[in-house]
Amino acid sequence: MKKRLSILAILFAASVMLVFSQKTVITGKVMDSAAMPLAGVSVTVKGSSSGTATDKGGNYRIEVEQGDDYLSFSMIGFVTVTEKIKGRAIINVIMSEDKVALDEAMVIGYGAGKQKSAWYRTEAAPAYALSSRDGFSRHAGAFNTEGYAATNENGFRSVRSNPLSTFSIDVDNASWSNIRRFINNGALPPPEAVRIEEMINFFRYDYPGPEGIHPFSVTSELSVCPWNRNHQLLLVGLKGKSIDKSSLPPSNIVFLIDVSGSMSSPDKLPLLKSAFGLLVNELRPQDRVAIVVYAGAAGLVLESTPGNRKNEIMNAIANLEAGGSTAGGAGLKLAYEVATNNFMEGGNNRIILATDGDFNVGESSNGGMERLVTDYRDRGIFMTVLGFGMGNIKDDKMEIIADKGNGNYSYIDNLQEARRVLVKEFGGTLFTIARDVKFQIEFNPAKVQSYRLIGYENRLLNEEDFNDDRKDAGEMGSGHNVTALYELVPAGTEDGTPAVDPLKYQANQEARSGKILSDEFLTIKIRYKKPEGSSSVLLEKAVRDYARHTDDASDNLRFAAAVAEFGMILRDSEFKGSSSVEEAVRLARSARGDDNDGYRSEFIRLMEVARDLGVMAER
Repeated sequence: MKKRLSILAILFAASVMLVFSQKTVITGKVMDSAAMPLAGVSVTVKGSSSGTATDKGGNYRIEVEQGDDYLSFSMIGFVTVTEKIKGRAIINVIMSEDKVALDEAMVIGYGAGKQKSAWYRTEAAPAYALSSRDGFSRHAGAFNTEGYAATNENGFRSVRSNPLSTFSIDVDNASWSNIRRFINNGALPPPEAVRIEEMINFFRYDYPGPEGIHPFSVTSELSVCPWNRNHQLLLVGLKGKSIDKSSLPPSNIVFLIDVSGSMSSPDKLPLLKSAFGLLVNELRPQDRVAIVVYAGAAGLVLESTPGNRKNEIMNAIANLEAGGSTAGGAGLKLAYEVATNNFMEGGNNRIILATDGDFNVGESSNGGMERLVTDYRDRGIFMTVLGFGMGNIKDDKMEIIADKGNGNYSYIDNLQEARRVLVKEFGGTLFTIARDVKFQIEFNPAKVQSYRLIGYENRLLNEEDFNDDRKDAGEMGSGHNVTALYELVPAGTEDGTPAVDPLKYQANQEARSGKILSDEFLTIKIRYKKPEGSSSVLLEKAVRDYARHTDDASDNLRFAAAVAEFGMILRDSEFKGSSSVEEAVRLARSARGDDNDGYRSEFIRLMEVARDLGVMAER
């Protein structure tokens, strides 16, 4: 009898546990007051750590347990909505814009258990809905304070009056991953977010490796221009030497992490924690890491710690929480102080700033931060910037900080991108093989009438800057590729490019042109400094080539041309000629190559998604 009662008691207890541990699934859709889907809304079970985020269509799916009473829906710029579960399987929500948000937040982890809190007020921005020019659908939600620097596209320049084209290299690739985020969320980026050179340089190209004394190789190629058959397309590519990770010098790294209130959504601080976890796994015993955070104030969370104490570093990252205003200037100053105190002679001394770029307390002007970053760059402490999130990303500010800090700027939209930047390209991100790398191309007027550099608008230099070793330029990391494209108008073409009057006080141009070697299209000159050097080295290469038909060009040129063509469509460039998404897709498909990582296939898919969104009405 007792045995039977014991069995019954066990069965009863098991059934009770089953009831209380039973999980159910709730699905639904979140929209704004204009019935537009909201992507990136944080959906959490109140009083629990369970949570998810809405996809590009505003849809979500979340598991809840018996005893869970409420779901909370929150997003910066919108009034938080709380819904009672009541056994419901479908919960659809409409969120209204919050005109004035007043939040109290606590920042945890400053020093030895200290806590700081701050009040801050955020004014909601007007709805971000760009024009539907050429069929573009650019609505990206009702709340947006994202910041992008305005750029004026490079136009055609006459070779007779402007034979030299001079610019700094750019190995940043944040623009493409940011564009990818927009398209995956069912919208298109603002034209200012489209930097074509960063789109092109996101992808790897099959250039030959360097040989001899220089740390990179130089490749050039000419073809017919796909979007204007009367023009030619010039590709110039650099490939940096790869250094095995085990041979890299030791690193003194400071993680500078934004934990302000704006970082609370799933695509910001939670993604950031996972991303930095990937990087921590790559650290070696000789590397050291410190962690500085900032919100209403700045604080040291982890003193400089050897890379083999991974659990200690990971625990410090895991304990970070978001809240408060954004004292970015104070955070930068403290990070530099920590990096200086642990400086490694001959090592890689670098700050890795992770943020949505929203600086609003203390020194936050572009000019002030530029001066601060430039000063410490000259002391040997460089800056890498990782951007996270959407809605208030300050792309313009982060690009300036990385540019002036001899570092790279990447936008992290998912964990795969974090792995690409912080694991696969770890050496290139952290170790510089050449500093202040500058291009200067001299065109032969007997072959080229006018030219246009595609992209690099914010990297242009004066002609005299090329030989001025005091002039800052871009850095090239281990294994990096750099690609530049020029659209050329062949000599003798009637294309309507404006020309200046003949110069009165210069040597006769016609007489000079007779002395120019007729088989040279142009000469490529590159100046760079060695990582520890202060004087530049010159590399020079003449291009004696002929323009192939586009379909006969290399995979390198055809794929880069497809990326440029799509970029011009997204910008609605006045130079896009006969560009079409269909032609860009065709070119990219023909040049996909091995594509081991799948990035080229992803690019093709996203072009097709953009086309389905109505990206361009054919003209």
